[in-house]
Amino acid sequence: MTQTLHVTIGPTDRSALEDRLTAIDSGEDVDPSEPTLTIEDLETFGRIFRGTNLELLEAIVEHNPESIRELARLVDRHPPDVLENVNELADYGLLELKEVGQAKRPVVWYDEIDVDLPLTTIASQQDTANA
Repeated sequence: MTQTLHVTIGPTDRSALEDRLTAIDSGEDVDPSEPTLTIEDLETFGRIFRGTNLELLEAIVEHNPESIRELARLVDRHPPDVLENVNELADYGLLELKEVGQAKRPVVWYDEIDVDLPLTTIASQQDTANA
């Protein structure tokens, strides 16, 4: 079954996504609606979803690496650079880092990303609604 992460641009509140991931990890039944991650602005969206980060997410989903070092080998990059990108992705909840002995294993719980990308800003949408 395909697990989809929905991504939107707008004011951020990651608590619902973090609560859902915690519930899933603890084996609780969760609402089957698909989770949404909100990125604060287009600049941040572009940084988070740049090609090198998408390549890492794809490699994690396809190969399920046991460590950051293995992930770095898969994408033919230096481990410190990969670690920096992986930490950024983890900060946004796009992956989890599981402790496996001395290593950290990157884990992605979804296999598809659906992006809602508005071409107007929140302020201009509110101005239009108030007109």
